[in-house]
Amino acid sequence: MLVLTRKIGETFVVGDDIKVTIIDIIGGNKVRVGIEAPQEVPVYRQEIYDQIKAENAAAAAVDPNQLP
Repeated sequence: MLVLTRKIGETFVVGDDIKVTIIDIIGGNKVRVGIEAPQEVPVYRQEIYDQIKAENAAAAAVDPNQLP
């Protein structure tokens, strides 16, 4: 894992076309970030991504013959 220290307004780049900018620091343990990515690149919070994966796995496990 790469660990970075950034100040408000500073940016780091992921790959060639994803930029993450520190927008604000909220309290002592939260950071507001802005993410610029191409429209075709999905960006999710981890808990939402995990939920999507679980729902996709459940849907893939359904026997097509049991569908109405």
